[in-house]
Amino acid sequence: MTHASDIRPAHRTTRLASFLSERRGLVFDYLSAISGAGGRLVFSLVYFVALANTLSLGDFGLFATASAAGVMLSRILALGFISALYRTATIRPNLIGVYSAGFILLSVLSLPLLAAASYAVYLIFFASELAPAVFATVIFAETLLWRPVEAAIIVNNGLGRFGRASVLSIIGTATRAVFAAAFFFWPGGNLVDWSLFYVAANACSAIVAFGFFYPRQRLRLRPALYLRRLADSVYVAGAEVLFYLQMEFDKLLVLSIGGPQLAGLYAIIMRLVDLTAIPIRTFSMMLVQRMMRAPQMLERLRVRGGIEFGIFLVSTLALLGLALILHFFPNALGSSVAEAAPLLGLAICIPGLRNLIEYQAELLFARGQTLVRAFNLALLATLKAVLLVVVLTRGLDTASLIWWLNGVFAVLYLGSTLLTYSAMRMPARAV
Repeated sequence: MTHASDIRPAHRTTRLASFLSERRGLVFDYLSAISGAGGRLVFSLVYFVALANTLSLGDFGLFATASAAGVMLSRILALGFISALYRTATIRPNLIGVYSAGFILLSVLSLPLLAAASYAVYLIFFASELAPAVFATVIFAETLLWRPVEAAIIVNNGLGRFGRASVLSIIGTATRAVFAAAFFFWPGGNLVDWSLFYVAANACSAIVAFGFFYPRQRLRLRPALYLRRLADSVYVAGAEVLFYLQMEFDKLLVLSIGGPQLAGLYAIIMRLVDLTAIPIRTFSMMLVQRMMRAPQMLERLRVRGGIEFGIFLVSTLALLGLALILHFFPNALGSSVAEAAPLLGLAICIPGLRNLIEYQAELLFARGQTLVRAFNLALLATLKAVLLVVVLTRGLDTASLIWWLNGVFAVLYLGSTLLTYSAMRMPARAV
């Protein structure tokens, strides 16, 4: 006779097998995407180590700050229409050719605005420290070469081709790493030469992206369709600029107040912090895609809290592990990085808090609340600017500055949490 105790384990095994079978595709997609994150992490580290140990500390600070400005300014390209392209790839992939044509058209139309914004940023933050030709070269590489590569990655992710997106992402990062390694052996090693290497690296990535990875669909212009999406795209562009402003504004202020040497040391620390965020962004990207299809999935407080705790824990442990490695082997990443190694542990909470702020901004994008997202990011950018000016003008040494930044990001996270989850009480917008 069969006992109930014999049936229960078999029943549980069947349920577990059914659960795993239903989610096999999701697990495979995540592993495909995370493989790209792992590849980017490795090549990003090679790129960072080669460059940080070739350029002088001051030149590295100037380049890192100019590159951060370029990332922010690149969101102006096409007036944010890349968001419409992503939604189309996710929900209506048969229209990729139509929206790709719109992306090209709006990219051309956005160039005067991009040039004016770049000039304004140069006058405010770089005029006394960096030659205009070098700044323009870095901005060109970030906005007109690398941003389209990101568009190709985003479209592949939207189509669910996570493996192809991961390979392209790895190729782009590896190309930069190869050029940085070649620059390591280049005589002179100055910032002017590196800016040209940087353009060449990003140009190679763009050729590969559109030659081999972008979906093959006939380009068709439909201006009336773009006009309906334009307002939402402009909101996204504004929100993206504000998002990267509040993410990168600290580098700009450190350069303005502390000069290139402090900016270089600070850039090394924050670059190491950024490296810990690469795997987290993969998770956030996939969650955003699921929310586009099912906006109600995060209605339960327990689920939201569990996700945020997981993001903070993984981010913090990643930085802690890196800090311990550099504590025992300070020259593991080169002599320039060794100068910053003792300070890395002081930034213990920054990666988790930064990743959570980024994650919360993506939640509102997934729900179609682009105008609210832009408003929230404007408030956070203003708050961050005020807090940073207060901290940076106190005359603190570098160690104290890094320690106080934990408090700055804690305040920003609390503000982001309040704004984001208040907005999520409103109905999600159809996309």
